[in-house]
Amino acid sequence: MTPQTATLDAIFSALADPTRRAILAMLLEDDMAVTDVAAPFAVSLAAISKHLAVLAAAGLIRQERRGRIIWCKLEPDGLRNASVWMQGFGQFDPVDLDDFERFLADELAASAADLPEDQA
Repeated sequence: MTPQTATLDAIFSALADPTRRAILAMLLEDDMAVTDVAAPFAVSLAAISKHLAVLAAAGLIRQERRGRIIWCKLEPDGLRNASVWMQGFGQFDPVDLDDFERFLADELAASAADLPEDQA
């Protein structure tokens, strides 16, 4: 397994859980103390700590101790590898046939304008 594959596996595994996705959404707003992260969930603080550990191991968040409080912060580049990987599947935009038709009409009109009058 390559390091890139292991990183992607950890990221997608972390994102597979709805609680962890909700935590990431909360941290998108601002840094939070672990106890504040746990407040909206009907699970134990220990369970939230495990979720946070998974997110940290995947590189999606960073935890920092400030005095007696552990703060959680979204890691800005945490989703970069997954995003780049997913963009590889969407590299071809769907063809908009209306735009294509307008393009062809413009090209034909330009070509006709460039022809001598006896060939137009």
